[in-house]
Amino acid sequence: MVGLGFAVFETAIGHCGIAWDEHAVIGSTLPEGDEERTRTRLRTAFPDAVEQPPPAFARHAIDGVTALLRGETPGGLAAVPLDLRRVPPFHARVYEVARAIPPGSTMTYGEIAAQLGDPGSARAVGQALGSNPFAPIVPCHRIVAAGGKTGGFSARGGTATKLRMLAIEGVQLEEPTLFDL
Repeated sequence: MVGLGFAVFETAIGHCGIAWDEHAVIGSTLPEGDEERTRTRLRTAFPDAVEQPPPAFARHAIDGVTALLRGETPGGLAAVPLDLRRVPPFHARVYEVARAIPPGSTMTYGEIAAQLGDPGSARAVGQALGSNPFAPIVPCHRIVAAGGKTGGFSARGGTATKLRMLAIEGVQLEEPTLFDL
């Protein structure tokens, strides 16, 4: 295995990607539209990484993400080692709280801010999640705005992707319209 590696893998919502070093996942992505765009995003973000078979911890993450996006409850995604040294300390704290939210559940930006002991930092929580380099291992799609509103989502497809991922987990934020039925 070469030091930095990456892999692109198929899920129920499209091709996701993951990158790693010898010890931890250094990044993961939601689908970028097609397999080649996902590959390009990984190559751009991690230019020294080589596409190769994943080590056991990255394979575990791939299996967990694939199961999650099929609507299964994967075991152990919260235990996947992440290299949080590459993100600001506040972001790392936000990601740790987000990782503890179980599938099928949500928290608000304000609830995460309060849990971090800084109730006025909901906007900063949103900014940290907007730059989440570990989606969906860090399940930023499970964080919503106050009052059960969707809130933002920076992945391809925006809030439609967020709503789709939440629906896969059995969470319905908005009442379906006639066109959804």
